Amino acid sequence: MAGSKVYFTDMHVAMGDSLLEKFERLIVKAGIDQIDFKDKFVAVKVHFGEVGNMAFLRQQYARVLCDHIKARGGKPFLCDCNTLYVGYRNNALGHLDAAYMNGYNPLATGVHTIIGDGLRGTDERSIPVEGGEYVKEAKIGAAIAEADIIISLSHFKGHINAGFGGALKNIGMGCGSKAGKMEMHSSGTPRIDRELCIGCGMCVKNCANDGVHVVDRKAVIDEAHCVGCGYCIAYCPKGAIMTKWDEAKPVMNKKIAEYTKAVLAGKPSFHINMLVDVSPECDCDSCNDIPIIPDVGMFASFDPVAMDQACVDAANRQPVIPGSAADTGKGAGHTHDVFRMAHPDTDWEAGLVHAEKLGLGTREYELVEL
Repeated sequence: MAGSKVYFTDMHVAMGDSLLEKFERLIVKAGIDQIDFKDKFVAVKVHFGEVGNMAFLRQQYARVLCDHIKARGGKPFLCDCNTLYVGYRNNALGHLDAAYMNGYNPLATGVHTIIGDGLRGTDERSIPVEGGEYVKEAKIGAAIAEADIIISLSHFKGHINAGFGGALKNIGMGCGSKAGKMEMHSSGTPRIDRELCIGCGMCVKNCANDGVHVVDRKAVIDEAHCVGCGYCIAYCPKGAIMTKWDEAKPVMNKKIAEYTKAVLAGKPSFHINMLVDVSPECDCDSCNDIPIIPDVGMFASFDPVAMDQACVDAANRQPVIPGSAADTGKGAGHTHDVFRMAHPDTDWEAGLVHAEKLGLGTREYELVEL
């Protein structure tokens, strides 16, 4: 497969210019206007940031992107899906609170913010994964599955399980419903924290497989019948049911690639990565450590695989910031792979290799600098 074009610009601007103007020039040069946006619903997938986190992308980039789409007749909306773990973004109401607090509100962005998998994280569509080895049907947030066009706007950063989070993770993991996230994170059934469980029976009421029962006022997973769908997690009012987080990290990255395949199947798509404020952990955390490398710039491409690979390569050309997790972590000093220096037991490459195998793109790229 021939290399894909990945467009890049750094974060330098002269007086009289701005990063937002530079951002728009980048996406135009990368070809976003080749997409016919007229009267189309456009899902702009972005991470709104957990409350307390300060490394997530500023909403002004989303505003410029959505204004550009609207000017071409499109109907963009900002979206993400609910989290699997307990936190602000565990349900649509809390998720919207977090998004609005972090600036992703209609007044600031000019478009609506929609939680793709609904109130509890159960509003989903099953989409076949062509060539899937681990996932045959991906469970995708309904609002995203029903969109005509997918645009990803991703903060490129480290991640304790995936190694890094870029376009593939933003799309694949981010567009999965709660059941989808359960499938990617776990190879089996959920677990129950008996101290948190109040025996209310909401899990039993919403299980379609007789996979959970209440015994002595505590929920108990029936391993013989549980299919690992994660619906009990979505309906538990106390957060007492949770995933075991037991999927092997290379397999999780491959499942993310397969979910990305499902989200993008048959739809025009375009992708933007921001390699700035490169925190060692995901924006899902309620805090963020200092960046592991200096700011690099903005990337755009029709090929999410090539773009993620270009971002990894660009990150690994940077000096490590002294005192950061890449400098002091367990993998520090072993190799100049800044993401493995921060999290040495991860295998980020597995996801890119699998994505290429699935036909999502190529790891070979031509970097076009603006």
